Amino acid sequence: MTDEPVRVLVADDQALIREGIASLLSIEPGIEVVGTAADGRAAVELALATTPDVVLMDVRMPVLDGLRAAELLRERLPACRVLMLTTFDDEEYVVRALRAGTGGYLLKDLPPKDLARAVRLARAGVDQHDSAVLRRLVTALDRSPVAATPRADLTEREQAVLRLIARGATNREIAAQLYVSEGTVKNHVSNILARLGLRDRTQAALYARDHGFL
Repeated sequence: MTDEPVRVLVADDQALIREGIASLLSIEPGIEVVGTAADGRAAVELALATTPDVVLMDVRMPVLDGLRAAELLRERLPACRVLMLTTFDDEEYVVRALRAGTGGYLLKDLPPKDLARAVRLARAGVDQHDSAVLRRLVTALDRSPVAATPRADLTEREQAVLRLIARGATNREIAAQLYVSEGTVKNHVSNILARLGLRDRTQAALYARDHGFL
């Protein structure tokens, strides 16, 4: 693990919140705040200039909203991880954030220590989502109206694993339900992500919803 501090940029249109978050993070060991921005366009420009490891991005901002800014950063600065940090847990925002390839969707009521931990985990490549956000996602998945359309490039067992992923099952739970080892489940998950061109289990769950695997 690198000994370099986690370089963080904070983007929020409310000055008090923006500066408060920056101040809280700046006193955390191993974290360096490289800048703050009041709108999405400024966040993108500043990120390109400072190359932070992590951007904490609000959803609703003037000039350019945080979700569009996250999409631009994924294209122009792919090594940077974007964490959405907002008061809004609307289903539409959650799904758009996941599709934009963000590293997490967190709500602003989390404790400061948890926010610092989230920043460190984000640089390590760990996706994080608030529990309320996950409930929104599960609700969206449960409402999927799409008829089942099995993929020819997924085996029947991989399709079964994908359904269980979409329902929020862990590898251990999937292994128990399918009577296989956890190692076998991990292999199936890796194959599913590779064959469908997906980045992680969250994108797999969204794929399952959109293609009627529930």
